[in-house]
Amino acid sequence: MDKLSLGTLGRHLQTLRQAQGLSLSQLAAAAGIAKSNLCRLEQGNGNPTLDTIWRLAVQLKVPFGTLVAPIAVPLGEDGVEVRLLDQGKDRPQVDAYWMRCAPHTLRLAEPHTPGARESLILISGTLEAGPESETRTLSAGETFTFAADRPHLYRTGEAWATLLLSVIYHEESTS
Repeated sequence: MDKLSLGTLGRHLQTLRQAQGLSLSQLAAAAGIAKSNLCRLEQGNGNPTLDTIWRLAVQLKVPFGTLVAPIAVPLGEDGVEVRLLDQGKDRPQVDAYWMRCAPHTLRLAEPHTPGARESLILISGTLEAGPESETRTLSAGETFTFAADRPHLYRTGEAWATLLLSVIYHEESTS
């Protein structure tokens, strides 16, 4: 991630944390990262992994897309690139992403917020995806929807895989 994007992410992360009345120590402990790493992130330094950003979003109780919305460049690591395409404003909240995975990539994804569902449309390549005990292998043009509030994975074979991914966040009842 470039320096401008890191700075943007850091300022946005700090704003979200402060709006919820959380200290650096509280958020770092809840997300399972070092306070010093969170401090560096908020200052626009460091090189956060996708998992770190996901864990912070979950602990802030915001969709991943809300945390990364101000960033215009794809986020990536270890053969996976992700870009937020759009973030719905209705309820339930729906985030749409473009994702590309290099050949021979295994991406273990942490659970989303409770009740979240993920839908995939494979554009090219082949991809094994889904909850760790219930994966499905997709070919171009195939779709798959699964509960994303538990650990799940994306695994490619010999070729690049490109997909559209949407996350539908569970709407909390207000009764």
